[in-house]
Amino acid sequence: MPRCSSIFASLIILILSIIIVFLAVSPNSLHPSLSQQATSTNSNPSWMTGASLPTARSEIAGAALDGKIYVIGGFDNSGSSSDSVEVYDVISDKWTTGEPLPQPLDHTAVASFDGRLYVVGGGYLDRAGLSDKLFIYDPSTKGWIEGANLPSPRGALTANFVNGILYVVGGVDSTGTLTSNIGYDPSTNMWTEKAPMPTAREHLSSAVVDDKLYVIGGRSEGMSANVNSNEVYDPNTDSWMLLEPMPSKRGGLASSAINETIYTFGGEEPFGTFDNNESYDVTTNKWDQGLVMPTARHGLVAVDNDNKIYVIGGGPNPGGSSSSANEIFLVH
Repeated sequence: MPRCSSIFASLIILILSIIIVFLAVSPNSLHPSLSQQATSTNSNPSWMTGASLPTARSEIAGAALDGKIYVIGGFDNSGSSSDSVEVYDVISDKWTTGEPLPQPLDHTAVASFDGRLYVVGGGYLDRAGLSDKLFIYDPSTKGWIEGANLPSPRGALTANFVNGILYVVGGVDSTGTLTSNIGYDPSTNMWTEKAPMPTAREHLSSAVVDDKLYVIGGRSEGMSANVNSNEVYDPNTDSWMLLEPMPSKRGGLASSAINETIYTFGGEEPFGTFDNNESYDVTTNKWDQGLVMPTARHGLVAVDNDNKIYVIGGGPNPGGSSSSANEIFLVH
């Protein structure tokens, strides 16, 4: 009997050891899928995977509206400019096809306000083909209308609403890289020149915190001229302030804010793409290195919803490439 008891105890120990090893190396413990989200108790930052973007694209624009994420335009796998609009439901983890853009656009920008999407400008490679259009989408009618044209055609820009005004900053036009900062008032359908940005840049990113516009990264012209500029615009005083630069110099990145922190993702340089995830605390004016992206890429979008940031699309290689990636960063 003592010998049997010893064998039985050894078997129990072996089985428990196998279970522990399996749990430790399980791939799902590293990058869980969206379906595992409800049972996750991890309070630390982590990444998970959502349903893939139906049409692989880069140099896209994206914004949240009514609990859904709209991914707009960009380059498809053939390198052609796209009019695609695909809509992601964050609850069901499913995509649907939206009403196409009135015209194909890449390097455009989009922001949402008062139940509508505002798509501004577009283009980069062909400076003669830059867009000066403002397209406005209303989900209730599933239709696009045109607002007042931009003062000049431009692309590779950024756009955000602050207190009901759409601020369009930076980018390129036929003359070169811009410091331009213009505001659009939907109530009057008019554009107004605002104080220019201190640093001319394109392929830049932006986010809004406490009614101020933070403009981060970009490049002066071409992916070999990335910058780490971090500048904030206060609409109340129509003035800019220089802040602590981003730790890395990156253009073609995406940014999104949750509470008092701005998260910056991806980017490109001539020899590769970035998997960087660096965060900026607006209250301390300090940067922190975050959990890197599972897939390095540029020309992507980052859209926040309920303490999660949906990092979608983009090119895994510098220049012309695209992906269907939908990787979700859980901030808490």
